[in-house]
Amino acid sequence: MKLGVLGTGMAGHAIGTKLVQMGQDVMMGSRSSTNEKAAAWVKANGPKASQGTFADAAKFGEILFNCTHGMASLDALKLAGAENMKGKILIDLANPLDFSKGMPPTLAVSNTDSLAEQIQRAFPDTKVVKSLNTMNCKLMVNPSLVRGDHDVFVSGNDKAAKSRVTEILRNWFGWKSVVDLGDIGSARGAEQLLPLWLRLVGALGTANFNLKIVK
Repeated sequence: MKLGVLGTGMAGHAIGTKLVQMGQDVMMGSRSSTNEKAAAWVKANGPKASQGTFADAAKFGEILFNCTHGMASLDALKLAGAENMKGKILIDLANPLDFSKGMPPTLAVSNTDSLAEQIQRAFPDTKVVKSLNTMNCKLMVNPSLVRGDHDVFVSGNDKAAKSRVTEILRNWFGWKSVVDLGDIGSARGAEQLLPLWLRLVGALGTANFNLKIVK
């Protein structure tokens, strides 16, 4: 399968590398087709890895991963192009974290809206599924880093898209417990876990943890 990873940060590298390891063809997209971080990733991951602009990666991928910085996601996706994303699943990993006032960051979007909802409104012909935004990027692709069962969430309006993303989470990334929170509006809850997550990182002294819903 051809997959597009939008973003060259730690999440993009972790997701892209795992997808290549699973035998998929992956293009990493950024603002420039010669981005140095993307070039280093391609060099490290061999012939199934390639790079291009956001638009190149969006056109290339049958399924897309938004690994851009949340505050820049809408601009990056506009560069990717609505036509290139039309009818495709976009797995949104981003969080709208605002670092302008220092640490800890605040959420630029919360309570009555979410970044995922903004993306879905801006690109109504794209099937946005929010997932993997509530954990460290290493854990995203290797849940066994934390002992026992723990949860990853999905939110989205399209049931078939969520089902496909759930298959990817289970079969490619190794997740055993996938919790469907509901429509794209439920992404507000997932994104609003970030202030708690950041405080837990400070309290525990590690980002190597996750949440488990017990009932």
